[in-house]
Amino acid sequence: MVSSQLVPRGIRDEKVLAAMRKVPRHLFMPAPVRYTAYDDMAMSIGEGQTISQPYMVAVMTELLELTGTEKVLEIGTGSGYQAAILSELAAEVYTVERIALLAERAQAKLNELGYGSVHVVVGDGTIGFESEAPYDRIIVTAAAPEIPAPLVRQVKEGGIVVAPVGERYSQILLKGRKVNGRLVEEYSTPCAFVPLIGEHGWKE
Repeated sequence: MVSSQLVPRGIRDEKVLAAMRKVPRHLFMPAPVRYTAYDDMAMSIGEGQTISQPYMVAVMTELLELTGTEKVLEIGTGSGYQAAILSELAAEVYTVERIALLAERAQAKLNELGYGSVHVVVGDGTIGFESEAPYDRIIVTAAAPEIPAPLVRQVKEGGIVVAPVGERYSQILLKGRKVNGRLVEEYSTPCAFVPLIGEHGWKE
């Protein structure tokens, strides 16, 4: 996966590549589809949600510029795979999932695999997780019409937010760095994520 998909498509951060080699993606997928785990595609994990394609996980993680000391907030836990990748590269990870069943499964799998620095929270990710703010980095793994204002407030000055932003079915991956209380935005890769549902996202 790493040598045939990620490196040829431009992933350069050696720490990201090492994390992608180490975390067993197949264990975060339903058993009947585990044989596809290292193909470059998103896959259904039930409840209308997906596990992102490996390339997109790597791109988003690389954009965060993690050094190992950060507290990271993830919006959209899903399977827990992205959170596991983050935990290899950051000090602490909080991840918010609105679907309780997925949150429970993800926390159980993360605990089973020894990712004790990941904390799964059930709630509306569009309002962030105020009690542990501020965060050094925030990553949103569902599509938003814009980066929710609570997340901009909860990231530290100088911190980074990465999120797919745009229409409900077609987005651009956005990287924003907080400068003087506002996000200075760069645009990256075209993408398509499931919609971010919540108070500051899309409606059901």
